[in-house]
Amino acid sequence: MNILETKGLFHDYSGLEVLFDVNLQIEEGERHAIIGPNGAGKTTLFNTITGTCCPSRGKVFFKGKEITGYPPYKLTRLGMGRSFQLTSTFDRLVTFQNVRLAVLSKRGIRFNLFKKVDKMTDVNLETLEIIKRINLDQEILVPASLLSYGKHRSLEISMALATNPDLILLDEPTAGMSRDETHTAVEMIKRLTAGKTVVVIEHDMDVVFSLADRITVLHYGKILATGAPDEIRNNQAVKDAYLGESENGGITTRHSA
Repeated sequence: MNILETKGLFHDYSGLEVLFDVNLQIEEGERHAIIGPNGAGKTTLFNTITGTCCPSRGKVFFKGKEITGYPPYKLTRLGMGRSFQLTSTFDRLVTFQNVRLAVLSKRGIRFNLFKKVDKMTDVNLETLEIIKRINLDQEILVPASLLSYGKHRSLEISMALATNPDLILLDEPTAGMSRDETHTAVEMIKRLTAGKTVVVIEHDMDVVFSLADRITVLHYGKILATGAPDEIRNNQAVKDAYLGESENGGITTRHSA
C-alpha cells in the first residue's frame, strides 16, 4: 500500500520548470531515499509534498487522500513530519523548550504565553522521554544556538519525530556532519523511525545504501530510476547521470546532492 503518491507533478519558478511529470510512490513502512545532482529538484519535490509551495500541475496523495496544496500545519495534524535542509530550530530556546513546542503541536495545543506549560506534566514527561531517546539529556538546558552542529541537527530531527508522524521526510539530515556524527545520526534515525515510513534526501551514498529499502533518482526534474539499492548500483543510466564507479567497483557520487 502506498502511503504517499504524486501524480503528474510539475513545478516551475517564474517559468523555469524544476519538476517534470513526477510520479512517485512511497510504500507504507519503507525507508525511501531520493538522490540526484544539484538542481535535480529534490528539495522542490519535498516542498510541493509538504505544502511549502504548490505544484503548477499534478496531485499529491497521502494515505489515499488528495492533499495538494495543504498547508504544513494541516499535514502535521494528518501525520506527516519534516526536517529541513537548513536547521530550523528556535535558537534562543533551550533543547527542552524546542522539543516541547513540537510535542504541543502534535497535541494541537497552541503555544500561548498565558498558558502555564510548565505545569503540563504529561507534556513535559513526554518531552523528557524524547530528549533521552536522542541522547541530548546532557544538553537539556542548553540554547539551541550553542549546540554543536551534529547535535543541532539531531535536535531538529527529534522535533520532526516528536509529532509522532506516520510519514517523515528528512532533507539531508547528515549534511555537514563528521563521519562519527553521521554514523550516530543514521543509527538514531533507524532506531526512532522503526515501523514508520521515511523519505530522505541524502548526498552521502554510504548513508543512502545503508538506510534505504528503495531509492529514487531525480535528474533534471524527472525520475530517472526507482529501485532497490542493488538495482540502482547497477543501473547504467544512473551511473552515467549521477553515480561513478571507483577502481574497486564501488559506487561514489559524481556530484553532491
